[in-house]
Amino acid sequence: MSGNSDDERIEELRQKKMQELQDQAEQQQGGGEAEEAARQQQEAQKDALLRKFLTDGARQRLNAVQMSKPDFAEQVERQVVALAQSGRIQGQIDEDQMKSILQELKPDSKSFNIRRR
Repeated sequence: MSGNSDDERIEELRQKKMQELQDQAEQQQGGGEAEEAARQQQEAQKDALLRKFLTDGARQRLNAVQMSKPDFAEQVERQVVALAQSGRIQGQIDEDQMKSILQELKPDSKSFNIRRR
């Protein structure tokens, strides 16, 4: 009749493992919230910097790019933030300067000439 105690032990181990997995999942979720809060904080800082260093015209141009090419706009925003944080921006970036930044960072369309055979 020792088979019964084995079953009980297995069930006990199974329940313990389930509890461990649940605890782990709860911890990860808690970490996710902190990560999300940090991401939002970073986003808010980026927006504040962009508002400070971009004129309305430059911001509108960047928003237009955001609509059509969100990844590219993100890259441009990171570039502007990096310039601002390193102190290389004097005054504000106006629309013309934003155009030249966009032109500079725009991937060269010719380099993506992939031919399928």
